[in-house]
Amino acid sequence: MDVNRRHLVGASAAGIAGALAMSPEPARAAPLTSALGRDATHYGVRPGSSGDQTRALQRAIDEAARAQVPLALPPGVYRTGMLRLQNGSQLIGVPGATKLVLIGGASMFLGEGAGSVRLASLTLDGGNIPLPQRRGLVHCLGGRDVRIVDCDIMASGGNGIWLEQVSGDISGNSFSAIATTAVVSFDALGLIVSRNTILGTSNNGIEILRTAVGDDGTLVLDNRIEDIKAGPGGSGQYGNAINAFRAGNVIVRGNRIRNCDYSAVRGNSASNIQISGNSVSNVREVALYSEFAFEGAVIANNTVDGAALGVSVCNFNEGGRIAVVQGNIIRNLVPKRPAGTAPDDDAGIGIYVEADTTVTGNVIENAPAFGIVAGWGKYLRDVAISGNVIRKSFVGIGVSIAPGAGTALVHSNVIAETPRGAVVGLDHAKPITTDLTADGAPRPAQVAIGANTVRR
Repeated sequence: MDVNRRHLVGASAAGIAGALAMSPEPARAAPLTSALGRDATHYGVRPGSSGDQTRALQRAIDEAARAQVPLALPPGVYRTGMLRLQNGSQLIGVPGATKLVLIGGASMFLGEGAGSVRLASLTLDGGNIPLPQRRGLVHCLGGRDVRIVDCDIMASGGNGIWLEQVSGDISGNSFSAIATTAVVSFDALGLIVSRNTILGTSNNGIEILRTAVGDDGTLVLDNRIEDIKAGPGGSGQYGNAINAFRAGNVIVRGNRIRNCDYSAVRGNSASNIQISGNSVSNVREVALYSEFAFEGAVIANNTVDGAALGVSVCNFNEGGRIAVVQGNIIRNLVPKRPAGTAPDDDAGIGIYVEADTTVTGNVIENAPAFGIVAGWGKYLRDVAISGNVIRKSFVGIGVSIAPGAGTALVHSNVIAETPRGAVVGLDHAKPITTDLTADGAPRPAQVAIGANTVRR
């Protein structure tokens, strides 16, 4: 038998036609919930009911987790108290249409040692019910592979998400009207916080914390964070978009941050922090901060438009040292910090550094006080300032020459329109020398100056 392509095509067409002729009913789309997992309504859950759905929801969560299948919540509003997550709990809704509303309890979801948890495409409404301190609308204590993705989290009377000793992924969520902080993580085990939108919190946007100094490694990437208030007051504990405390090896990259009472990114005792590629505008204290007992900070390729101080790498007196500050654009600084900070804290400064640091390739414009400052009193050691462009600053570069101050190199910078001087020696915040780039100016032994281009 000669089998050729024409015979095969004809046979295939005939087979398809026969199959269609034999089909007694038109094809029907599979129910949405069969594709997502087990349907919650099979357990007595009633979308849109005005009654308390807690018991039925809990039964559905437990049964689906036991069967190791996702639980699908159809469109509708579900009024609920606190629900406990189990190992393997997966709740999946319809974006913008599946809404859970808290009617009472310390949290909406509680996971204690629950791993392989997923909440996806849900709207979680806390109803502005006050939560206990150190509590989140979603509250997970211990658990591997906790994933909260593509959810809308709103009106929490405490934090949005609270995690302790958790690994996983908090991504693609939106947070609004959160009473304290959107995302809090203590002692992470391998966490990503990415692509979230956080609008309007009263403490901080994202907090990456540890109970003791140690490796953390959380990745905080590509979030949009706006309108962060320092509701409880303080001198910098609150009002920050992203705050890393005692957490080593944290990476903060690619975030868009606007309108914060204090800092855009604040690393406190956070060694090896990387702060890169962030877009920052309209923050009212230090925009990008690495402070207290840290070793190692990279602050690179960020833009800052509007702050009291662009970059601060400080507290050599507490052991803070080793940094690279490179490739940042910093402009339009303001001469005053917010109320509540120490009255002698400086403002109107582009970049401030103290120890074992290189400052290179930055562009600074419109700094009312200093473009760059190296050192505070005796707290200066081994700083190199090179290849920067500084324009329209009262002083271009200030270097501490107080007794006990260490060495600094100032070389190959372009400095323009700095009426008090391109490079001057400082006693703390006070300029005490003439312009050290001027011909014949006496130069302190610990400051090496050369080949700067100055336009007065």
